[in-house]
Amino acid sequence: MKVLVTGATGHLGCNLVRGLLNHGYQVRALIHHDRSGLDGLPVQLVMGDICDLPTLVSAMTGVDLVFHCAGFISILTTEKERLHNVNVQGVQNIIDACIKTGVKRLVHFSSIHALVQEPFDQPLDETRSLVSDPHRPPYDLSKAAGERTVQEALARGLDVVVINPTGIVGPNDYRPSHFGQVLVDLCRQRMPALIDAGFDWVDVRDVVEGAIRAAERAPKGSIYLLSGHWQKIDVIARQIETLTGVKTPRMALPMWICILAAPFSTAWAHLRHQRAVFTSVSLEALHSNRFISHEKATTELGYMPRPLEQTIEDTLRWFAAQGMIKAF
Repeated sequence: MKVLVTGATGHLGCNLVRGLLNHGYQVRALIHHDRSGLDGLPVQLVMGDICDLPTLVSAMTGVDLVFHCAGFISILTTEKERLHNVNVQGVQNIIDACIKTGVKRLVHFSSIHALVQEPFDQPLDETRSLVSDPHRPPYDLSKAAGERTVQEALARGLDVVVINPTGIVGPNDYRPSHFGQVLVDLCRQRMPALIDAGFDWVDVRDVVEGAIRAAERAPKGSIYLLSGHWQKIDVIARQIETLTGVKTPRMALPMWICILAAPFSTAWAHLRHQRAVFTSVSLEALHSNRFISHEKATTELGYMPRPLEQTIEDTLRWFAAQGMIKAF
């Protein structure tokens, strides 16, 4: 079967391409700017832009299955227009191209951030509502709007399956991702303090396997939360120290202090032409539901996330192999 992967050079995308190849699929990879992460792989590369419908129609011609990984992740409040163009209008373009070219199934990657987190004392599952509060971060609102667009396409007859992963971490993180950058910074001793918070982290390879199983088995219109394990950042830092021998910060700042400091740290990163990691938006994301259920995916797909400790070790060893951190 011939499949198209959008966002194929992103962290999720390049792992998905590898997973699909391992499952015997013929892979066509939609790339925008560069092909990093795909060198040497037996894939068909096509240039395109999810904001440009004609290039999508061309890329999907002759394709049976589309995995839509492409998206814009932002932990800033100043990028609403781009978030809408990519995460909402881009999704509409994907849908229109699928319908025009007769694609048999679309697997759409949304996000745990598209869902309302409260109440925190109750498990979050596939029945939870999509975010609608205008005071929520722009990224959350854009992913929720994109998912609503997918629901409308389902009503129009398109065969769609939706995947909502939690915080993705794992190997083949070339750029790297936001949390990948945190891991690199800790290994390079560039982080003076930690945050007294945690998140649900999931291995990118488990997300890939869950998504492929969903594409192959799931009923039309299915939604799956692919979660992993909730863990505090300081516990992950201790594991890094144990594995690498690099001293990590002992101080874990309370969330209220971090929120007060976030505008200054964001501005400082901007002045130094660096990517901000801890912003008001990323800190708000850390204030999330600890109990994210993957029971549906486990029951219907046999999904079972591996231990987080294994994921962190594999990720660090991959970073070391790329020369991004010191070998250990």
